[in-house]
Amino acid sequence: MGQEGSHTEGMDLAEIQDLCIVYMRECPSGALHLHELKRIFGVPSSSAEESLYIETVFHSFDTNKDNTLDFMEYVAALHLIFRGNLEDRLKWSFKMYDKDGNGKLDRQEVKHIIRIIYKIKLQTSDVSLSPSEICDRIFDLVDQNHDGQITLSEFMEGAQKDEWVMNLLKLDVNATGWVIQNRERVP
Repeated sequence: MGQEGSHTEGMDLAEIQDLCIVYMRECPSGALHLHELKRIFGVPSSSAEESLYIETVFHSFDTNKDNTLDFMEYVAALHLIFRGNLEDRLKWSFKMYDKDGNGKLDRQEVKHIIRIIYKIKLQTSDVSLSPSEICDRIFDLVDQNHDGQITLSEFMEGAQKDEWVMNLLKLDVNATGWVIQNRERVP
């Protein structure tokens, strides 16, 4: 996720530690709720796209599905976003797309995330394809057996074959840059 103008070098361990300190200050109970994560990263309630994006991110890292992020889940999220390798980021992206958790992506799941990405990217770049056209192109390039579903292996292989697909499948909305930018809003 988010390699466009990568800021990985700009977020060193000291800055990640600062985000951990914010967590401990804001969540002394050790349980970070979605509304607290939104507050920490300054997600305005008026931005439906950013709100939906952070909700999807939150739920992807809530590994025990208790609707909170404990400290270890939070640290794992920061590590993946800022230091994770390509394979781990793609697996995480697949999990974000796979809303029903069945291990396969259908067109509805892909369109759901593409719509979020599309709305966020419209604010920062010139996007020429509609979400439906983007979804169709992804399936044409990635769904190897043309069964209308994308498996994790198809997802991984497809992403590595085509740079355009890679940028979409790894949820290239520049998460690193987004966190760094919104970190400035942290009280």
